[in-house]
Order: sequence, then structure tokens, then C-alpha cells
Amino acid sequence: MLRVSAAILHVFDFDAGSTYFSERPLDLDVRTTRSYVQRHLRKISANAESRHGTFAPDSAFAAELQRYLAGERDFVGFSVDIAQWFWEELRRSEDLEQCDLLVADFTDTDAAPGDEVSFEGEAGRRFFAVMLLPRRQAFVHEVGGVANDIARLDATLPNPSQKVASYVLVDAETGAIDFHDRERQVGGEKVMVIPERFLCCTSEASSHEVIDEVSFIVRDVAEEFGLEPAVEVSRAKALVARTADAEESFSPAEVGRAVFEDRPEMAERYEQRVSEARLPEEAPVRRGVANRLTRSHKIRTDTGVEITFPSELADKPGYLDFSTDAEGRITITVGNVASIENR
Repeated sequence: MLRVSAAILHVFDFDAGSTYFSERPLDLDVRTTRSYVQRHLRKISANAESRHGTFAPDSAFAAELQRYLAGERDFVGFSVDIAQWFWEELRRSEDLEQCDLLVADFTDTDAAPGDEVSFEGEAGRRFFAVMLLPRRQAFVHEVGGVANDIARLDATLPNPSQKVASYVLVDAETGAIDFHDRERQVGGEKVMVIPERFLCCTSEASSHEVIDEVSFIVRDVAEEFGLEPAVEVSRAKALVARTADAEESFSPAEVGRAVFEDRPEMAERYEQRVSEARLPEEAPVRRGVANRLTRSHKIRTDTGVEITFPSELADKPGYLDFSTDAEGRITITVGNVASIENR
């Protein structure tokens, strides 16, 4: 679970040119408030589309974050400085979006054994998060004395189930960064405000992008050498899931070496493609995220039949077998089935 130590909400009103910076954190003893914050934090923590980065040596935010984590800065004051920075930067944007800023300090207590102990002595990993919460219009009823009416509200926060497009998540122990952002037109220039100006960090492919690219390369290499792509891709997915579950990362190059270990020429071709794609040597991926992306593989035949199966079955003979006849027609055999149910 996520234990939120502190969270605060700062409000921007770009139409009126006003800011409403909070002087105290949110009251997390209020169940609805705590649940709202936790659900948003859980969503960005598990987002496979988060890009990864490391701070540049001259990152001003990194220096101030270290001061805060060392206890040299208080939470509210630090969050106000962050809010002031975003206010000044976003108000210059040519595609203004009404939004609020949520800042949080929390511990992921679902971390694996052996992880660091948080600042409050609880096992887990500590994170610092900054999120831009886009406001949306909503319509509500107004009850009057003799007649009811309809009113429009412009201060509605996104639902906890809604994706947030711009956020930062920093591992307090390692300094590793997860972030997501969208391109904005600021001062006549197209920029990604969060990685380029706020964090001053590198930008590396997301877990989703790397896994998709690995699957694409495995498929191409399998087709090139006459193997069944569905089998090889599902084997690659199963390998990624097992590795990431144990280490929270995986090596794209190692995936190919393992999948094509009995075929050196294919392994060599795979490594060449990985190098051309400039995939990272090690791709970070959270526990659960890799499993969600790779636990199953879906195929569709030219006859319209669709099959979704657990990726791990590709390495279990007798469960899902593919064979090709002399004319190139493929037969798919599903075995070891005890029962079938309609879905």
C-alpha cells in the first residue's frame, strides 16, 4: 500500500491571473481526501508509459529536493516554491490549461524485502511526487425556492481513475526519475516543460515503449528466419515478466540471447536490431507493470479466429503447439485442457 506522509494542493487560475497557494498540507485524516491522493499516486506509480531519466549535475530542483530530503527545508515552503515555478512557466504557454498542482511525499510499503527503510522507520521506498491536475468543466443543479437551475463549474478535479498527463515521481533513495508530460508552446518554442526546464533531466524510453520494441524485433527476426512469431514473442514476454518481477528491470539484449540461445545467427541478428533501435542496456520496470504488459499474448488468424493465451505457455510443450505443413498452412493445437467455458 501507499502511505502518504504529506500532500498539498496549490490552485492556479490563469483566466483571472491569480494563484491560491495553500499554507498547510491536506488533512489526510479525512478519508475521502486520503483516498483521492493515494489513488492518483498509485496510478502514476504503476504507469508503464512513464519515461525515465536522471538529473543533470546543474539541476536546481535536484539540489533543492536533496535539501528537503535531508530535513533542511519544510514541506509546505518547498511545495510553494515548486508551485511558483510552475505558475510562472505555464502562464507563458500559448495553449493554457486550467490546472492545479498536487505535491506529495509518500512511501510505497509494497516494496520487496531488502529495500530501504523509510524516514519514519517503515519498510518500503520513499518517493516525492509532483502532479499537474487538469480541471474540467462540470454541470450541477442549483435548487431555488420556486425553480431549479443548471450551473457550470470550472473547478472540478480529475477523477482518481482518470489519467494525469503531466507528473514527476522521484525515488528518494536512488534519485531515479519517472515522469510524463506533453509538449507545450511556450514563448514561441515547443518544449516539454517537466523534463527540459523543471527537472533538467535525461529522457529515456518508457517500459511500455521498450517492451513493445523488443516484441517487434523478436517478431521480425522470427519471421526472417522462418520461425513462428507468436511463439517467440510470447517466450520473450514471459522472460521479461520473470526478470522484471525479480529485479524491477530487464536487459533487452539478454531477452534475445535467451529466446534465441540455440540459434546463434538469430541472436546476432536480434542484437544488431537492438543496437540500431538504441534501446537501453537496462530498462527499469516496476513489479506488476511488466506482468500486466506481458502476461498474455494475443494472435489473430486470417480466418478471423482470435486466441489470447498466457505468455508462459509458449515454453510448455503440449499446451499450445504450432505446426506448419508443406504448403505453409499453420495448425494450432491447444492441449491439456480440463474444461472450456463460454466468455
